[in-house]
Amino acid sequence: MEDRIRIDKFLWTVRLFKTRSVASEACNAGKIKIRDVNVKPSREVVVGDEIHALLEGGLHKTIRVKALLKNRIGAKLVSEYIEDLTPPEEYERVFLLQKMMSEKRERGSGRPTKKDRRELDWLKGDC
Repeated sequence: MEDRIRIDKFLWTVRLFKTRSVASEACNAGKIKIRDVNVKPSREVVVGDEIHALLEGGLHKTIRVKALLKNRIGAKLVSEYIEDLTPPEEYERVFLLQKMMSEKRERGSGRPTKKDRRELDWLKGDC
């Protein structure tokens, strides 16, 4: 294995981001931190680093680097390279947020009327 690897590449290889360019954009946007400091995509990661990442959906994920790797791996092997330190309360918070934001209508009630649509928009804060 290697001693160091770029953080954008590491985040991509352990499947936190779908592409390396999305991982780079997250770094540039200040969504990735090591030791409470925003990092650039070129920042090198070493074993033992604790990475804080703000992922899509508002999930604040915390991971610790257990080992470095060169190429992208399968999802089943990710646990060999990172340790998930994210508290369960964070996953519950994101689940509840997603549940609150979803719209559900009774089956067979038909399409929403214009009035229904306005009420839904008002509840979601889109007005």
